[in-house]
Amino acid sequence: MTLSDATKARFAKEVAKYPADQAQSAVMACLSIVQQEQGWVSPDAEAAIGDYLGMPAIAVHEVTTFYNMYNQQPGGRYKLNVCTNLPCQLRNGQQALEHLCEKLGVEDGGTTADGLFTVAKCECLGACADAPVMLVNDRQMLSYMSNQKLDEMIELIRTEAGKAA
Repeated sequence: MTLSDATKARFAKEVAKYPADQAQSAVMACLSIVQQEQGWVSPDAEAAIGDYLGMPAIAVHEVTTFYNMYNQQPGGRYKLNVCTNLPCQLRNGQQALEHLCEKLGVEDGGTTADGLFTVAKCECLGACADAPVMLVNDRQMLSYMSNQKLDEMIELIRTEAGKAA
């Protein structure tokens, strides 16, 4: 994979936040940039990031695989992560995940046939008091996700995606 000039400029901005001999500290930011641009982090992207930061591709891959926020395969346009850790479990987190999967016709970790949604359970999102909680595209936290709120969110996304098409 060849990094575009725009991507390199974004990387440089992140690397500049660290001492010159610690460019590797920007690895998570660079992974995030690639994911924002491509929707996932491919092995080729890991190698390109490693080359840019002066670190082995395997070291980049170790970061990619350690955190669940990096997609290691292409997914839907909207990534819906539902917390299923114990506090959320006690307040219907698993039920929220199952409701989404049933409504969208996918299994946990699956992507809808139209490529619009990927649904997956995730680790604690740090908003236990607001359970059940979910994260949309690794950016927007949603709280108190009842079946009704989940259904409304899905319809809103479908409507907005239809307008954009």
